[in-house]
Amino acid sequence: MTWPSSGGTIRHDIGKTTPRLRDLIRVGQEPSFLMEAHDALSAAIAERSGFQGLWASGLSISSTLGYRDANEASWTELVDAVERIAGAANVPVLVDADSGFGNFNNARLVARKLAARGAAGLCLEDKGFPKMNSFVGDRHPLAEVQEFCGRLKAVKDTVTHPDFVLVARIEALIAGHGHDEALSRAHAYADAGADAVLIHSRKSAADEIFAFTRAWQNRLPVVIVPTKYYRTPVAEYRAAGISTVIWANHNMRAAMSAMRLICDRILREEGIAGIEGEVATLEELFQLMNYGELAVAEDRYLPREANGRG
Repeated sequence: MTWPSSGGTIRHDIGKTTPRLRDLIRVGQEPSFLMEAHDALSAAIAERSGFQGLWASGLSISSTLGYRDANEASWTELVDAVERIAGAANVPVLVDADSGFGNFNNARLVARKLAARGAAGLCLEDKGFPKMNSFVGDRHPLAEVQEFCGRLKAVKDTVTHPDFVLVARIEALIAGHGHDEALSRAHAYADAGADAVLIHSRKSAADEIFAFTRAWQNRLPVVIVPTKYYRTPVAEYRAAGISTVIWANHNMRAAMSAMRLICDRILREEGIAGIEGEVATLEELFQLMNYGELAVAEDRYLPREANGRG
C-alpha cells in the first residue's frame, strides 16, 4: 500500500508493488531489514540499494537538524522530515517517535500527523518526556507501565488503518531493570494493542536479547536494533525467531565520515581534482532524483517555445 503524502519529492516508480510494513514485521519469516533514513536523499539511496523498508531515525533526524537526540527537535520537525522521507521512496517507513512527545494526547496527535504524512507505522519507547538517547549516560527513567499502555491504546484508537503498525519499544534493559521487568512490560504492551515489540540493549553481546526471545516465545514479532552488538551474525537472529533488524543510524554516520574526509582533502589539496573520482558524479545524482522524468514532462506540458526546443 502507498500511504498518502503531500510532499513535493517525486516518487520514482509510481505504480510499483510495495511491501506492507505489516508483512515485513511478522512472526515466522526470514528476518527483514529496515535501513535508516534521515532525509529524502538517504531514503532514495536506501530504496535503490534494495531495502524493502526504512527506519526514520530520531537520532539521525535530530543530528541533521543540529539537535541532540534528547527531544530537542520538535514533533512538527519530525513530521516534516518524515514527509520528505516517505515522499522520496516507495517502501514503507517505520518512524522512531521517541516516547510520543508527552502523554497519551501528544502521542495520538503525533501518530495522526505521521500517518497523514506517509508513515506506515511508528515506534514508541517506554520513557518519559523528554527522553535521552539510550546510549548516552545512565539517566533513563522509565514510564509507569499503565500510563505507557494508555499512550499505546490512544495511538491504536486514533490511527485505525489495518496496515498501520505500532511497535512498543522496551527500554528496561537500557535502564538496568533486567530481564523480568522487560518481559513483564512486553506482555503488558501486547495486551494494550502493540503490533510488535522492540527489545533494546546497550551491551556489546546479544545474550540478553536472546534470553528475552526465548522467554517471549514470539507472542508478537520482535524487532531489534543491534547498534552495539553489531558483531552478532544474522544467522543467530534467524535462529532466535527475530522478525526485523533495524540498521538504525548508519546512513547518517557514513555521511559524516565521507564528508569529513572530503572536506579535509579539499582544504589540504586546495582543489577538487584529486577527489573527483571518489565522489558520486552529477549524472548519478540526476538519475537518482529522476531528472529524466522532468524532461519528459516538459515535452508533454510546456509549449515548445517555452521549453527551449521550438
